[in-house]
Amino acid sequence: MPPPTPEIERHTRNKPKVSNGPPAREPVRHRVPLRLLLRVSSVACGIQFGWALQLSLLTPYVQELGIPHAWASIIWLCGPISGFFVQPLVGHMSDRCQSRLGRRRPFIIVGAASIVVAVLIIGFAADIGWLFGDRGEKKIRAIAAFVFGFWILDVANNMTQGPCRALLADLTGKDHRRTRVANAYFSLWMAVGNILGYATGAYSSWFKVFPFTLTSGCNVNCANLKSAFLIDIIFIAITTCISISAANEQPLTSSLGSPALREERAEHSSAEQEAFFWELFGTFKYFSGVVWVIFLATALTWIGWFPFLLFDTDWMGREIYGGEPNDGKNYSIGVRMGSLGLMLNSVILGITSVFMEKLCRKWGAGFTWGVSNVIMALCFVAMLVITAVRTHMDIGDRLPPDGVVVAALIVFSILGIPLAVTYSVPYALISSRIEALGLGQGLSMGVLNLAIVTPQVVVSLGSGPWDELFGGGNSPAFAVAAISAFASGLIAILAIPRTRVEKSRIHP
Repeated sequence: MPPPTPEIERHTRNKPKVSNGPPAREPVRHRVPLRLLLRVSSVACGIQFGWALQLSLLTPYVQELGIPHAWASIIWLCGPISGFFVQPLVGHMSDRCQSRLGRRRPFIIVGAASIVVAVLIIGFAADIGWLFGDRGEKKIRAIAAFVFGFWILDVANNMTQGPCRALLADLTGKDHRRTRVANAYFSLWMAVGNILGYATGAYSSWFKVFPFTLTSGCNVNCANLKSAFLIDIIFIAITTCISISAANEQPLTSSLGSPALREERAEHSSAEQEAFFWELFGTFKYFSGVVWVIFLATALTWIGWFPFLLFDTDWMGREIYGGEPNDGKNYSIGVRMGSLGLMLNSVILGITSVFMEKLCRKWGAGFTWGVSNVIMALCFVAMLVITAVRTHMDIGDRLPPDGVVVAALIVFSILGIPLAVTYSVPYALISSRIEALGLGQGLSMGVLNLAIVTPQVVVSLGSGPWDELFGGGNSPAFAVAAISAFASGLIAILAIPRTRVEKSRIHP
């Protein structure tokens, strides 16, 4: 591994007041109003609206296109892969971006525009396949269009979300409490986007509102998906405009000093981009033990979350309602009921986000994170119990008893508590602990993302074959998720120091 760059060495020693390189974040001369942080983080609503549609509708949809359940998780592999490369690179580039719009906003704008293009490709995948000759049960050309659009969508999501979190960290500066509040706002907006997205996915008559979506190559379920994604375009456009208009970013060139210094930085820009990944991995040796604990806890947390996010509505359609894709109505009813459960999950997520700062101030961020992960593990165990109870019921093709459905919905709802913590606490912890390396906030978010996407690659490659090995259901993946979530909870409780937080009020 090559030695660290001079820039890293500068920041790992005593930081000088004047540096030849760009600062890790824009200087913060005054406290940014909370209402401005709320507006800047609103882009999370538009992003998460699309994610909610993906998580509730796309796994069932790819199986309706003819992709076997065992390989459905492979389709989702593009998200972790794009996150592994795209988010750290975009974060690194945004730290050094000299656009007159600022460092973060150009990437947010390009990412949002890419989301719109990807959503159109996914929504019209069946029509594209029909146009190029798809007939019959397996729609090969539609699958190809879908996968292409899906990869673009995941790249665009990573391009947008990382710089937005970095922008919030820029605005809050070294005020760690305000950083936690900003991330809680981000989580709150994600909850709002989830609620709207899952509510949209649960409604089964969008094709009547948008009748042009029902075509020869696109049946009712496909038309509902297409209509939902058209609504997503409206949301992402509105929230992106609100976010980028709220942030008054200063161009990085204004803080670089003299024209000669700016010219020197431009000459070295290309070499820095080429050495990016060496620089990224070269910093690992300087991480403290607590940072590695946060990375480990994050990785185990996402090994727990990813099976649920991948198969939540499919679990409701298969294990609870006893249906199969393209075989009767039970599966479709179960998917819509799963979307309702995810909407309830998002309501609890939003409520928890409002109280996040108080919880972290009282218990400590690490302890709060650990307890929430234990709750997550217990919920996954409850899902296994519900599956076992439903499997031993002899009800044929009839709908499951109300008690079983209500129990599943309660579990979905409770999972909103640990999900809110996952969406905010790790980002706040890592933002305040690795700035000593001289990494900008954009690259900091990218580094944390490595701990998120690496286990997702493992889950994407292994969950489908693992489930098939034990009979083709979703229970084996949920069993692994429960063990992983419990382990991450113990690590967060026992190994992340509980720091005392000042009790001064946060004024808007």
